[in-house]
Amino acid sequence: MPKNRAGIMVAVMALVIGLSAGVSLADKSAVTIEAPDQAAKGTEVVVKFHITHSANSFFHYTSWVQVKVNGKDTALWEYSMGNRPEGAIFTKEVKLMVNEPLEIVAEANCNMHGSQGPAKKKIALKE
Repeated sequence: MPKNRAGIMVAVMALVIGLSAGVSLADKSAVTIEAPDQAAKGTEVVVKFHITHSANSFFHYTSWVQVKVNGKDTALWEYSMGNRPEGAIFTKEVKLMVNEPLEIVAEANCNMHGSQGPAKKKIALKE
């Protein structure tokens, strides 16, 4: 009987350590923005948003990605348990018409741990 209890205690400790390691490796969702530094007035540019996160499971995933251009809401992708992102790392695109200098702000959010904060990118007008 004492050997059985010791075995159970070792198994429980291994389970607790394993679960704790998963939580400590978890991270917040982050975005990087890929866009040109400048563009000619009247042209359309494609801006890519690379979203990274440590997980994409039923319980732990990026819950939203938001894009603002010059302070105005431009794109919002929302996710849920039943409609998760395509992977822990994924990319979204937005086409923008450049008629003035642009400031792009993007942010992603983990449903459990939040966001690493907004990413910013400016596109200047080519002269």
